[in-house]
Amino acid sequence: MSEAPTVTSPVTELLGAAVAALGGQERAGQVAMAQAVADAMEHEQHLLVQAGTGTGKSLAYLVPSLLHDDRVVIATATLALQHQLVERDLPRLVEAVEAAPEGTAVDTSYAVLKGRSNYACLHRIREGVPDDQGALDVVLPEGSLGKKVLELRTWAEEQSEHGGSGERDHAPRHTDREWRQVSVNHRECLGATKCPFGQECFAELAKEKAQRSHLVVTNHSLLAIDAIEGVPMIPEYDVVVIDEAHELTTRVTQAATDELWAAEVERSARRSQRHVDGSEADDLADAADALRAAMGEARTGRLDPVPQDLADALVLVRDAARACVSAYPKGGADKGDDADAGLQQAKGAVQEVFATAERMAADLDSDVLWLTEGTERMPPRLCVAPLQVWGPMRDKLLSDKTVVFTSATLMLGGDFSSVATSVGLKPSERATDATAAPVGDTMPWRGLDVGSPFDYGRQAILYVARHLPQPGRDGLGAATLDEIVDLVDAAEGRTLGLFSSRRAAEAAAEVVRERLPHLTTLAQGDAQLPELAAQFVGDPHTCLFGTLSLWQGLDVPGDTCQLVLIDRIPFPRPDDPLLSARQKAADQAGGNGFMQVAATHAALLMAQGAGRLIRTSSDRGVVAVLDPRLATARYGGFLKASLPPMWTTTDPAVVRQALTRLAGSAQD
Repeated sequence: MSEAPTVTSPVTELLGAAVAALGGQERAGQVAMAQAVADAMEHEQHLLVQAGTGTGKSLAYLVPSLLHDDRVVIATATLALQHQLVERDLPRLVEAVEAAPEGTAVDTSYAVLKGRSNYACLHRIREGVPDDQGALDVVLPEGSLGKKVLELRTWAEEQSEHGGSGERDHAPRHTDREWRQVSVNHRECLGATKCPFGQECFAELAKEKAQRSHLVVTNHSLLAIDAIEGVPMIPEYDVVVIDEAHELTTRVTQAATDELWAAEVERSARRSQRHVDGSEADDLADAADALRAAMGEARTGRLDPVPQDLADALVLVRDAARACVSAYPKGGADKGDDADAGLQQAKGAVQEVFATAERMAADLDSDVLWLTEGTERMPPRLCVAPLQVWGPMRDKLLSDKTVVFTSATLMLGGDFSSVATSVGLKPSERATDATAAPVGDTMPWRGLDVGSPFDYGRQAILYVARHLPQPGRDGLGAATLDEIVDLVDAAEGRTLGLFSSRRAAEAAAEVVRERLPHLTTLAQGDAQLPELAAQFVGDPHTCLFGTLSLWQGLDVPGDTCQLVLIDRIPFPRPDDPLLSARQKAADQAGGNGFMQVAATHAALLMAQGAGRLIRTSSDRGVVAVLDPRLATARYGGFLKASLPPMWTTTDPAVVRQALTRLAGSAQD
């Protein structure tokens, strides 16, 4: 390990004191990152920092954030990291800073801020939930739903009584449907001044605490709504640190995606009938019928162009919803006023329908519209999402704030350009000087790779099964299944299988169970993910096979995981409406849509998948890619350059021997 820089600064001194107080070991990469973050904040220069697992990047940005003069926002993609920051890293850092001898006087206040629907609503709990006609009903639903809602109500009242946060993440286990019985979105909310429980409101108390805090921890979605959508959600700030930045464009896209389906329009019409005297609510119900008929005739997938009858139905819904909103009473004792929760929430539902239908009916080139297939639980839906998000991010976030992007995966193909471009930074604006300032419309940015404390060349093997046939559309072939069984057998379990589809994961699990019955083989869907993860960690002779949600959400250091299987290069599906539209747009702009969209998407997921293997300096193992295209295709070099620098082989015998040795040493 290289020595830490000898030059000291307030940031490096405070970082050193914090690391020492926490009983940790100073890492050169952590020190370099902390100083770079401090420089970026001082000179108002955007920064991309790739910091490998084990670098200690949380401390590396939290320390300079504490020292910064003004409020800093920390935005994460996952709840797991948010919990880690708020419940572990920040309390320990604050304690270490305050206990440090002759410590720098810093404001160590911090708060968590989430969207309104993430907090229990005391008005809904105490006054009731609107029924289909918009009237409030305090009677609990029947059956198991009612029992769970009662449990959530009791929990929320206890939170209010004892000063709790009322956050969904701290609530008893529940489903989305159950949580909706005790929460509201921003359109349904009465507002603190009109709500009789405004003084106790969990969401308002969280906002007030954020106003008083130096650091505000939030999520990518709320950041997008605040900075890009222009809806004020976060107290004034000038710097934002975006952790898990490889997820940012996906989360921003999700925040800017709207959905519409006929039953939703119909329900908003029924709820309006109690509050609207004219025929406007009935007209909206008729528009819902027209929308249902038009969606029934449309094909699923991207709608380009939009069928005429569907376009007409969207205009009908838009106009009917606008008229219905206008017909709501403006106030008065006989009509109900804005403090009537039933009226406010019914009106909010129609406003939501209007906004979405208006966007869809506009048929903008900057949006992508598609129709999903219906399922047993969910009817077909119309979805609309932005074709790209880099423009709004550049214009509305990067132009106003200093942004630090960090992740273990920011260099794709060995370079920052792909990720920088996706978030609104231009490769031509990359600066070599940490003090380079913006000139005109330019936005100078730096890219820094602080490396990893792990020796991937000695700790990990990348095995590419070059001898296997290319993956087809018919699922896993016999040769691939044989290869999986051989590798799992050599590893004696200890395998995390990351598959491109649920069907492939289940097929592999079934074959491994049949041929290796002495091992425990789990498949995603057998139980809740936390339960599966606990079982996987508890018994090394276990395999866990799953799909996308396992790629980024599982942290299993030690002998539990010595083999990571990736069945195929995770290119997006050809019929993915949004990514296929982005790929086509890149081609039409003169670029290489496949490399800019599909290959970049695959590289990011592969890097995240491979990152599941080595989590500590003592971990050893194999990443096995069962797709020969990684070794044979022209784009294979780009994908491999996106992975950690592991020792590489295409020899199955070498890999099986290595796995056998690892399994033997794990038992010693």
